Formats: sequence, C-alpha cells, structure tokens
Amino acid sequence: MAFRKVVKGTVLIGGGAIATVFGLSQFSQYRNKHDNFMYVQAAELVNIQMKNHFPTREDQFLALQNTSEFDVLVIGGGATGCGCALDAVTRGLKTALVERDDFSSGTSSRSTKLIHGGVRYLQKAIMRLDFEQYRMVKEALHERANLLEIAPHLSGPLPIMLPVYKWWQLPYYWVGIKLYDLVAGSQCLKSSYVLSKSRALELFPMLQKDRLVGAIVYYDGQHNDARMNLAIALTAARYGAATANYTEVVHLLKKTDPKSGKERVCGARCRDVLTGQEFDVKAKCVINATGPFTDSVRKMDDQEVSNICQPSAGVHIVMPGYYSPDNMGLLDPATSDGRVIFFLPWEKMTIAGTTDTPTEVTPHPIPTEEDINFILTEVRNYLSCDVEVRRGDVLAAWSGIRPLVTDPSSKDTQSISRNHVVAVSDSGLVTIAGGKWTTYRSMAQDTIDAAIQAHNLKAGPCKTVGLLLQGAKDWSPTLYIRLVQDYGLESEVAQHLASTYGDKAFEVAKIAQVTGKRWPIVGKRLVSEFPYIEAEIMYGVKEYACTAVDMISRRTRLAFLNVQAADEALPRIIDIMGKELHWSEQKKKEELESAKKFLYYEMGYKAKSEQLTDSSEITLIPSDIDRYKKRFHMFDKEKKGFITILDVQSVLESISIQIDENTLHEILNEVDLNKNGQVELNEFLQLMSAIQKGYVSGSRLAVLMKTAEENLRERVVIPVDRSGGGL
Repeated sequence: MAFRKVVKGTVLIGGGAIATVFGLSQFSQYRNKHDNFMYVQAAELVNIQMKNHFPTREDQFLALQNTSEFDVLVIGGGATGCGCALDAVTRGLKTALVERDDFSSGTSSRSTKLIHGGVRYLQKAIMRLDFEQYRMVKEALHERANLLEIAPHLSGPLPIMLPVYKWWQLPYYWVGIKLYDLVAGSQCLKSSYVLSKSRALELFPMLQKDRLVGAIVYYDGQHNDARMNLAIALTAARYGAATANYTEVVHLLKKTDPKSGKERVCGARCRDVLTGQEFDVKAKCVINATGPFTDSVRKMDDQEVSNICQPSAGVHIVMPGYYSPDNMGLLDPATSDGRVIFFLPWEKMTIAGTTDTPTEVTPHPIPTEEDINFILTEVRNYLSCDVEVRRGDVLAAWSGIRPLVTDPSSKDTQSISRNHVVAVSDSGLVTIAGGKWTTYRSMAQDTIDAAIQAHNLKAGPCKTVGLLLQGAKDWSPTLYIRLVQDYGLESEVAQHLASTYGDKAFEVAKIAQVTGKRWPIVGKRLVSEFPYIEAEIMYGVKEYACTAVDMISRRTRLAFLNVQAADEALPRIIDIMGKELHWSEQKKKEELESAKKFLYYEMGYKAKSEQLTDSSEITLIPSDIDRYKKRFHMFDKEKKGFITILDVQSVLESISIQIDENTLHEILNEVDLNKNGQVELNEFLQLMSAIQKGYVSGSRLAVLMKTAEENLRERVVIPVDRSGGGL
C-alpha cells in the first residue's frame, strides 16, 4: 500500500517538471526533424565507392608518402580522430590520418563501455536551469540512437537499475529518469519503469536488501569501445582515407601565406615508429584530435599558447560475471564522495567504475591500489552481505584519462567546458577537444564544418548519420547460427565472432584451423575460458595490429577481461603474429617483454603482485597454521622446508593426476615470491593468509594442494582444472 501511495505521489510531483521539459523537448525535436531527415538521405547518397577490403598498412604508407597534398590530415586515431577522417572522406575530401600508437590505444579503449546521454547532466540542467547542459544531453541521446543503428553488432541497449533506499528518493529519481526518456523522445530505447523491492531482488539477487524501498530501471546503450573505434577507422580506410597507426608527428609543417604574409600550417613531418623512417605529409588543413595530448600538438603550432586540457584519471575494474546479472547494470548515483559508480555486465564479466582524479598526461596511465579499493568499497555498499566482495576477484584494472578542456575563446579560461570545443588557431590548426565517446560523430561533424569554413575546402554536407560501420551491413542477430552450421564452430565462439566482426565474421571463420575433434570442427581457443580463437590473431594482423599489445587489448579484449589469461595466451599469440609479420626470435622476445610490461603496469598485474609479497603479513590463527602446515608437509615429505615441481609431481602421480611440467612451473611461480624456484613454507602460509583476507582468489596451487589432500585421504581421483584466477 505504501509503495502504491509513493508511486501516485510521484506522478503528481513530477507532472509540472515533465510538462516543462516536454515542451522544450518537442520544440528541439521539431527544429531538428528536417535536418535529421536530410542527413539520413545524405548517408544513403555517399557517392564514393567503398572498397571491398581495406588496404594493407604498406599501401596506406605509400598513399601518405606519394600523395602530393591531402585536403585534410587528422592527427589522432581515437574515436574522435577516426570520426573526423570518416566524416571528411565521405564528403569527398582527400583525407589522411596518423596515430602515434595504435587505433584506440588511449582513452577510447578505456571507457565505461556505455553509450549514454548522461543522466547526471540532465539533473544538473534541470536543477540549475542550464540550457547548455540540456542541449548536450539531447545531442548525446540522438547520437546514442545513431550509434546503436550504425553498429548493431558492437552495441545494444542495456537496462540499468537504480536502487532506492529512502522513500522520498523514489519520486525524485522517478521524475529524473522519466525526463531522461522524454528528452530522448522517439529515440528512447525503452521506457523506464519502477520496481517493487521483491521484484528488484528477483532481477538483481545480489543487491543489498536491507532498507531497500524499490528500484527504477532505465535504458542506455553499451558497446565494445575499442572494436567500435577500430570499425570507424576501417570504414574510413575502405572509403579511401589513408590511415596509419604507429605513425608519429615529429613537427608541423608551415609555409607563408602570400596574401596575408602569415605562417600557415600545411602538413606534418611524420615518422614510422616501427622503422624510424621519416617523411612529409602535406595537407591544406591539419586537425588536432589527440585527446589528452591536445596541448602537445597545439604547442607544436605555437610554443606560447596556454594549456586548455585538464586531464582527469578514471579507473575501472573487472570482476567475475557472477557479481551481476547477465543483462542488468547498476548505478550508484551518489557515492561516499559524491561520484557516480556504474556496475555493469560486459563480455560475460562485470565492470565497475569509475573514479575521477586529477592526473598528469601520460601515454601509459596506471591504476592505483587506492582507486581499486575505493571502487570495491562502493560495490560492497550496494551488494548483499552474503556476497563477499574480495580484492582477489579483481581480474583486470585500468586507468583512462579524460581530456576535460577549457574553451580557449572563453573570457573565463579557468572554467571547464562541459561540451566539446572546436578551435582554429591563427595559423589554421583546427583543434577538437573535450566531449565524450557517445558524441564522437557530432564532434567530428562540427570539426569538419569548421575546417571547411576556415580553409575554404570544397565539400558537401555531412553524410555520417545512418552511415553503417564495418561489419554492420549484413549482420543480423541470428548470423552466428550460420557460422555454427556452415563452419562447425562452437556456439559461444560463433556468437563472439558475430558480435565482434559482424558480417566479416565469415572471413575469420574461413581461416580458422581444424581442431581434429568431433566438435568443434574448427576454431582453436587461445585460452579455455574465453571464446577468442587463433584465427582472430591472423585476421587482427590484417586489421593493422602491429604488436602483441594491440592483439590482447584492442583486437581481442583479453587484457581487459583477465590479465592472467592474457599473460598465458601471449606465447601462442606471439608465435602466430611472428609467422604473419616475419618476426625474428629477438623480435618475439621483445614483444613478449613489452606485452608483459603492459599487463603488469597498465592492466593491474602490478596491483595483483602487491597483494602477495615476501613481506606479506601472516594473520592466521594457530589452528589454521597447524592445518596448513600438515597440508604442506604432505608434499614436503623430507621436511626440507620447501617444495619443488618434483615434490608436487610425486604426490599427483600417487593419486593419478597428470599435469604437464610447464603448467606446474607456472603454478608454483605464482607463489614463489622470492623467485628461487621453490615454494617455502612461509610463502605458502602467506598465500593462505592472503586468501582468507580476500586479497587473493583462484590460486591454482592452493586448490591443487587442497584437492590432493582430500584425494589422499579418500583415495578418490578428482581432476584439477585451471581456476579462473584473480588479481
């Protein structure tokens, strides 16, 4: 009864606000209706022939070096830069793009994976009567709908639950969410709704139920961010843009304008990062779309220019999929320090984040233990006490840098712009900065519009609304069934290929190796827990992957899902890439070292290693110490004080368990803290203490020794498989 009264009261309270925003929203929709219709028609009338296949990286370099002058040169291969290249080339402009690292290697691959308008921005717009905030949300919701349409294989709607623990908050949040639906108008994904306490717990059983009043569910979009970025880059390449990763801008080229006598930017001196070769790329217009590195390119143009980028680090963590339902996210609208935390299912795992901390600009941001623990603490506040949120369940962690900016044309240069900023310098350098992933397309449109105006380029209107990205044309939700039937792939692998490559999944399936098994017929997995197969490595090289890091982090997402699994897959990945790219043995060693360093520092492996060190405190009670000592001495029969691979093999053979020597070496190495080739009693007790405290989970040695102990007692053979592993 009380629940019904609150809902009725909610309707009355929200009526006035809804009516106000409805009028504003309808006016805005009417104003944009004809423009949007024109854009959709334009997308259908792109008069440039799309190539059946994207050019090789070698072909792209030849185009960069042999073209006398491009209309547009874009610096930066993130979402915005690739969006600018696609916008420019589909307007008929001769377009080039260079990226110092890999496509999406920076912020664009380290997002929350949401395609959203921004519920909190709408709240600020209403509370502060801020029309700029409202327009930003309106634009983002339009772009959300477009992105879901042009890349349906990489994106989709996601219901997100907002749990309510105070009665008065129910009408307050309900009004806000309904306004969010209303602003989206006809582009609303699905209507939001209110849940009773019992229904909320039914849909999200891990939720903290004490004091829970009910919940509100609304819809936003979710995507595979790095693959989406790559799809934009590949689409631009197929339309004729000369795009090259691992191509660094050394300095900008300038010439004197004969009419004004002023120096004008006319291209860039570029360097192939992989070979060291340098060459000039001439262009009528140069666009700076480098995200957090915006100011470094601006200073190439003018050393005296003041910085506009105010970088902020956002950390995310990945936890096992059992922490959240398969298809329901969670929003914590007010954390202990006022931030917003999302808790979302992604790629059959659970992603949680983000933080917001001022930082220095770096190409290699590192997640800190402080930020990881902050997220875990907030997650604990919203999950049931029956669910033990363990530090050891963090499978991966990363930090991304948000390129917040001040508007250089604003009188108040200290104020952060809540939207993107397009600026043209005196020498003609066009800079696009700020904004968000969702609005990359409209940011690109504004940038190319500004470039055309500033440099008198001859081009038609924007044609990217409704323009399908790589893999979208012939994709359907049932495409994976054809992959299973035609090629004999596992259903899980087929679904993964369809949702990653769209209609290009057949190209991957065609090069998949025969397994030699009755089923699956083709498709050898890189690691058993994930649906990534070896054929994706060969195909990834065609998609311009140049390093092992490219492969584990952006062509596949293995590093973002489980760093331990990524580490184990590296040798096979490097072998396959080595054959495709003709690497020497020395080059393979360098790639392995570089990829392990990436996992260690940037993806959370360092944070994992710090959970169990040779100085870790042992906090076990005496009875537990005695119990674990007895378990240890079942392996250390000679009372040496340590165990080796031979000791473990001897015990396993006595209970008919077979594990190959390389795997045993890996298992012991995880616990061998002083790296002397053996596990000492103190190291084993440190491990068991860390497991009890939740700092470590999924230790293969701990599971192996416990299983062996039980088998020796009962003489029952129980096979030991690799556990999921955690950080």
